[in-house]
Amino acid sequence: MAKGSYLVIVESPSKAKTIGKYLGEEYIVKASMGHLRDLPKSTMGVDIEGGFVPEYIPLDNKTDVIEDLRKAAKKANHIYLATDPDREGEAISWHLKELLELPDEKTSRVTFNEITKKVVTQSIENPRSIDYNLVDAQQARRLLDRIVGYQLSPLLWKKIRRGLSAGRVQSVATRLVVERENEIRAFQPKEYWSLEVVLDCIGKPGSFVAKYFGKEKKVELENEAQVDGVLADIEGKHFVVSNVKRADKKRSAAPPFTTSTLQQEASRKLNMTPRRTMSIAQQLYEGVDVEGEGTIGLITYMRTDSLRLSTDAMAAAADFIKARYGAAYYYGKFHTFKSKSGAQDAHEAIRPTHVELDPERIRKSLTAEQYRLYKLIWSRFLACQMADAIYDTVAIDTQCAGHTFRSTHQSVKFSGFMAVYEEGRDEEEPANGSELPDLQAGDCAACRDIKKEQHFTQPPVRYTEATLVKAMEEKGVGRPSTYAGIVATIQDREYVNRIEKHLHPTPLGEVVTSLMLDRFQDIIDVEFTANMENRLDDVEAGNQNWKELLAEFYEDFHQEMMDAEKALEGTRLKVPDEVTQEICEECGRNMVVRIGRFGKFLACPGFPECKNTKPIVEKMPGRCPKCGSTILKRKSKKGYAYYGCERGADCGFMSWDVPTAEDCPTCGQTMFKKSGKGRNKPFCVNASCPNFLPEDKRGYYKKTAKDTAEEKTKKTAKKTTKKAAKES
Repeated sequence: MAKGSYLVIVESPSKAKTIGKYLGEEYIVKASMGHLRDLPKSTMGVDIEGGFVPEYIPLDNKTDVIEDLRKAAKKANHIYLATDPDREGEAISWHLKELLELPDEKTSRVTFNEITKKVVTQSIENPRSIDYNLVDAQQARRLLDRIVGYQLSPLLWKKIRRGLSAGRVQSVATRLVVERENEIRAFQPKEYWSLEVVLDCIGKPGSFVAKYFGKEKKVELENEAQVDGVLADIEGKHFVVSNVKRADKKRSAAPPFTTSTLQQEASRKLNMTPRRTMSIAQQLYEGVDVEGEGTIGLITYMRTDSLRLSTDAMAAAADFIKARYGAAYYYGKFHTFKSKSGAQDAHEAIRPTHVELDPERIRKSLTAEQYRLYKLIWSRFLACQMADAIYDTVAIDTQCAGHTFRSTHQSVKFSGFMAVYEEGRDEEEPANGSELPDLQAGDCAACRDIKKEQHFTQPPVRYTEATLVKAMEEKGVGRPSTYAGIVATIQDREYVNRIEKHLHPTPLGEVVTSLMLDRFQDIIDVEFTANMENRLDDVEAGNQNWKELLAEFYEDFHQEMMDAEKALEGTRLKVPDEVTQEICEECGRNMVVRIGRFGKFLACPGFPECKNTKPIVEKMPGRCPKCGSTILKRKSKKGYAYYGCERGADCGFMSWDVPTAEDCPTCGQTMFKKSGKGRNKPFCVNASCPNFLPEDKRGYYKKTAKDTAEEKTKKTAKKTTKKAAKES
């Protein structure tokens, strides 16, 4: 076959590069750069009365890409649509087929659960047609969100504040955060006491600490009077060991990662947001240039709710574990895990594509974030095929005057999977306890010291991004491909703030949630939203017509909209000021957050008597390369982020590049990276350092004369349109 006879279309250049390496010269691999067409931004783009017909238009910034793909498709003997293996990817393939007018007989769909030579080759050899049930499910979700957003947002503008927007699933996520805050406010602490005694063994060496347990069964000490009653009973009396229980306790490894658990663990252990986690995971999936190996897709597809693993992967893990750690550390057979009820199970769990590529071996080829996330995925997968950890546990009950005191201790007898990986926890685990003396039933002990302490129950803990994702998964709100977007969106819209890892609702978020609860109970109802996800799954399975689903939803939603407009006529809801800890230097009041033309700023609430204002600045990692001071993130008058020294004009340092937490290994100065999305490797900005990367090599796009001319034409056309509109 002639060179370039086949065209393969993927979403990203990095994915194209990796796949192109595995296919021969007869294949041309091109990237669509994501979606090429979508609903219009300026209008709803859905003909509701005409039967929910969407209006898709080509994206303005993709004209050149569309034309390039169209030319390549005409020359090709066959076109393979190889976008991601999920609803979104299926929809992108369908849009490509429609937009490029690709004939059925020369167009096929292929998917890659992992981007390795074996899987890419097998997929190309076994193509299929587009799955229109997947496309319909994605269209249904897109149109549902568009209808809700475009009809609810104007209501929020009129009743609360201009520029607000509402989302179907995002509103439920915000509600979860708001309700947790309300639980914390309403919480009434309850008193309880702990009682510990330090016991010295009689007749043998050693001492140990025992905690009050109860009498015949466990008893909670609710007040000091109860504690003093126990102390009166045991005063001056010996303690007798009534029971000693020794046992080996097994602990199994956590299952391999799904999308949800990967986002949770990356948040706990790496302090990565769900959005950042998925961005880095996408890079690892699409392919990384590994020294000595070329471009390799390092992990399987990262949007999945399945715990299934291929037999090839488990066999490779078994060989690796036996070779590196010894046969005792292997589980003994393929360790399989059952996916949760309702999981789509379309793809494998997230795992490394080549377990022999351990993180340390390829560390130099990865950015710091890629390395940390890859290590997390690699370790979790390997651990899930390793033997259980074994703990040596001891529990000793001692009695005095009818009261039981208990001592416990556990130590690792065999590390098993813990030699590689241990799962993070949202709550602190109980302490292992101090090592205990060798005691037998009937041994006696004398009390040397007593410690009683008052405690109060604590309110529910605020959600972190990890626990919010976990809650959404448990309640059926959203799907693996949407968790990161939901958590990011409620923060971008300023309904929720992330403060020291915990999510706090803003006054705006609480006002919007209150309005939604009053007027749109279905939209913000957790069960309704979870049921809608199940119905979208039914569309994907071919058991539900997507337009009928939209029609049923819209009938009730439209009625709620009309009722809300009528009930709120003439009403405007006030959002309380967000009070900060920043003190106004002029009058001593706590300053509040206000929104102006160029975004948020701090203002004195005493306006107009006190007109003091301050910019809101964000401290960045690293140090100023000129003077070593703190670097602050600021915004230009046009709203673009830049980074400057906290000393301002006294130092003069300013950069559009983003400071990182990494230091240059040669000169020790803070390294920077290119702003924007994608795999942006840190570089040194110290001109006297051998690692210095000049500005013209940092990957920023340079405007050509053609770009400048096009911008001028667009500006002229815009002015002409505005002038004509005014005259008419």
